[in-house]
Amino acid sequence: MNFRSDNTAAIAPQILSALNKANTGRAAAYGGDAWTQLLDEAFSQVFERAVRVFTVATGTAANAIAIASLVPPWGAIYCHREAHIEVDEAGAAGFFSGGAKLSLLDGAHAKVAPSALRAAPTGLDIHASKPAALSISQASERGAVYKLHELEALGTAAQELGLKYHMDGARLANAIAHLGCAPAAATWRAGVDVLSFGATKNGAMAGEAVVAFDLDRVEAIEKQRKRSGHLLCKGRYPAVQLLAYLKGDLWLRLAADANAMAQEIAAAAGALVSAPVEANMVLIKPGASGLQRLRDAGVSFYDWGPGEARLVTSWQTSAVELNALCALLRTLR
Repeated sequence: MNFRSDNTAAIAPQILSALNKANTGRAAAYGGDAWTQLLDEAFSQVFERAVRVFTVATGTAANAIAIASLVPPWGAIYCHREAHIEVDEAGAAGFFSGGAKLSLLDGAHAKVAPSALRAAPTGLDIHASKPAALSISQASERGAVYKLHELEALGTAAQELGLKYHMDGARLANAIAHLGCAPAAATWRAGVDVLSFGATKNGAMAGEAVVAFDLDRVEAIEKQRKRSGHLLCKGRYPAVQLLAYLKGDLWLRLAADANAMAQEIAAAAGALVSAPVEANMVLIKPGASGLQRLRDAGVSFYDWGPGEARLVTSWQTSAVELNALCALLRTLR
């Protein structure tokens, strides 16, 4: 029973089928292929405005390239202290930007609180890094989803403070499925300038993108992608994946299924749940002995704190796995 991460899942069959169909003949390199040429239009339809889309192979690259397009080397990027860019990306944002630093903020369930952003240091002293951007994770690393009013409050604060606004959307599909809103409402209409759009966790093989709502960022993103080694020669393959991912709202259907399974786990865990279950992640805190019982029964997961674990569902989580886990969790309550 593997509940370690949605990264462990295979490629969704719809996406694999699209790759197979595209895997014939020759295609222009470095984004000159027919599939890549369709990306801007496809994403513009989803987000209800003109956007530019840049494929990359990993979520870390998407975040680092996006952030580097927004901040100078002497800049500071506000983010939650549990954000992926702080905890899991080995300083990539600073490396890609040439030296910008992360400035850590607080907030419940790994979400930046607007009050924390407004109270953050201004960086007006010559000796300090100058605040340049806000980066949030939607959904957060603890499975919480920013509500529309929270996104808008952060966007308003960022604008008033002169900050650019970046969203790490590695699990954006899960967040949108939970909110039940238009993707536009949860992104650029709330003030987001640049989005890291993830598909790998939700059915793709290596399908990530940087989506520019602020078209003034386009040249910086293009150059950062090239010099970082993420302008893929055979660009048709990430493009094909993303097109298939969006087609017929596959991205939202897969995410909604994973979210629903997380709700079943939460119901089985009851009072053991230690964070809001709003995406495809369930935080539980049964103590060290409870976690060992899960391991002994063959459940794999990541520890997320003393006596706490994070259980993650995916499009591939089976009913057999789900039912077995839920049965075990009921014995721990």
